[in-house]
Amino acid sequence: MRRCLNLTLAGAAACFVVGCATQSKPTVTSGRRIPNVRTTAYTHLEGGSGHHNALGEYLSGRHVLSAASDWSRYPLGTRFRLADTSEEYVIDDYGAALIGTDTIDLYKASRLDVKRWGVRHVDIDILQWGSDEQSLKVLAPRCKHHCARQMAAAIQKKKGKTVAQSSPAHTSL
Repeated sequence: MRRCLNLTLAGAAACFVVGCATQSKPTVTSGRRIPNVRTTAYTHLEGGSGHHNALGEYLSGRHVLSAASDWSRYPLGTRFRLADTSEEYVIDDYGAALIGTDTIDLYKASRLDVKRWGVRHVDIDILQWGSDEQSLKVLAPRCKHHCARQMAAAIQKKKGKTVAQSSPAHTSL
């Protein structure tokens, strides 16, 4: 009886310990590390960027941080982690200076943080690739602007389509 009670208590203690254990960060789902990615930094205090990302939501400086890129290289919704700092970012913005580059612009809360970051080449772990379709959906109404038009054309080219193929055909009845 005493042995049964000891085993029960040991089992309960083990369950308690396992239940209280902290969960580890999510693993790299795509298993892809991209080495030597050029990164810069920006803040909402800079002219033109404001407090909102390309989706109209507030730039995030909390758990998952906002980042900007050329969406034809890193599509909207791409989640990644900086290998050195373990900070997680999501691509939810773009900028004209990023078009045609492999640079990722990381959101920072202050000008001082932007200055401290400077330009760095870092390894990133892709946690989840974003969506070309979602990128195009957001860019479509903005194609009157040169940078949005360039990104949309590059995404369509990457997908094996041309801009003309993706626009609706005008037929007369």
